[in-house]
Amino acid sequence: MKAIDLHVHSTFSDGTDTPSLLVKKALTAGLSAIALTDHDTADGVAEAVAEGTKLGLEVIPGVELSTFFDHKEIHIVGLYIDYMNKEFKKELSELREVRNNRNKIMCQKFQDIGIPVVYEELMSAYPGAVLTRAHFADYLLSKGFTKSRNEAFERYIGANGPCYVHRKRLDPAKAIEMIKSAGGIAVLAHPVLYHLGNDATAKLMDYLKAAGITALEALYSTYTLGEELQMRKLASHYGLLISGGSDYHGDNKPNIHLGKGLGRLHVPYKVLEQLKNALN
Repeated sequence: MKAIDLHVHSTFSDGTDTPSLLVKKALTAGLSAIALTDHDTADGVAEAVAEGTKLGLEVIPGVELSTFFDHKEIHIVGLYIDYMNKEFKKELSELREVRNNRNKIMCQKFQDIGIPVVYEELMSAYPGAVLTRAHFADYLLSKGFTKSRNEAFERYIGANGPCYVHRKRLDPAKAIEMIKSAGGIAVLAHPVLYHLGNDATAKLMDYLKAAGITALEALYSTYTLGEELQMRKLASHYGLLISGGSDYHGDNKPNIHLGKGLGRLHVPYKVLEQLKNALN
């Protein structure tokens, strides 16, 4: 049965593989299609599509947008976006500028506590990438300021850390509007990871459904069988399609493998066929 992966990151955000290498690895892994869904950028999509065309792999142009709902960070994946759409590119550029401003403040906070994290050096270390907290964690590890990436989050850049800085909050409805205006399909990413109770989940899903969400990730690297069944039931209850992916980041998430996640993930091609039909 043909397998796919609709949630993959490259060096254009916080993954460690280039878009071209991702395509090569996907073919080696026996996948029929992947979606490149970097954080707040589609700049790597053209490279991935070109490599996919050359090597015979179906590449779906995508993006992952960070949003906030009820003080909780919620991620919305866009699939089949028109990554050349001028308005969409402009909006993504504005989101990246928000990130850049946040990152400069975080660098200053590190310096204030005696850790010399310099914004220009950080940018030079990850050229072309949309810098995320994962980059800070990797940088701190590489400079010997921490012994692991997890330590960086726990001590410095987690939500309660001394160097954490909130970003301007993009509303999920706006993210869905951006994706749909660019011709894409909006998907709620990894809902299990938000650890919401029944009431909060219902509130979020009612809101997203009204905003035009099309699917949710019912298949994901870390889900147990019970969680997968729960997400399938949730999608059915709200009349949504399902999507699925590994959330592959290369060496930044070394236990997560392309197309297979922790080992039991399998996203069949029919999932993509149903999503394609939703475009019509």
